[in-house]
Amino acid sequence: MVRLNRIYTRTGDDGTTGLVDGSRRSKADPRLHVVGAVDEVNAAIGMARLSASPATDTALSRVQNDLFDLGADLATPAGIDGALRIVAAQVDWLEAQIDAANENLSPLKSFILPAGSPSATALHLARTITRRAERDGVAAIAAGEALSHAAMQYLNRLSDYLFVLSRVENSADGDVLWVPGANR
Repeated sequence: MVRLNRIYTRTGDDGTTGLVDGSRRSKADPRLHVVGAVDEVNAAIGMARLSASPATDTALSRVQNDLFDLGADLATPAGIDGALRIVAAQVDWLEAQIDAANENLSPLKSFILPAGSPSATALHLARTITRRAERDGVAAIAAGEALSHAAMQYLNRLSDYLFVLSRVENSADGDVLWVPGANR
């Protein structure tokens, strides 16, 4: 159980932050870029929930909880026994949700603009932040960080899920379609 008695500790005043194993890293560290981007995704999803349909809100509640698991995974270096990690079942759940939601949507015949209802637009924003988190994860791996494969899969599937949910949220009025060359 997490227990936070003090919100400020002053330990980050030197530009570092602690990982789960107690080690300290620069706040500019590639691993911490990913952790920060996942935190941003979670906040953007919280905004999307304000105007989402009840079914989408329920699903996003679960995603927000999983994002804390993901943050813990990313903030824990490899080789720590008993660490909280994203597991295949969490990725599988996203895939099942994507498949179920897609069954009721018309096939895409154009790219869609990140617009429409307030919840759909907020979901598109969360999707783009998720894509950034994924790019940050790839950059961290390229810099030598050992990030979990399941964590990276989760980010990849989450952006797809947020895209599909934005379409679900826009289903009453339809997707806002890109019209190539419309303003030439």
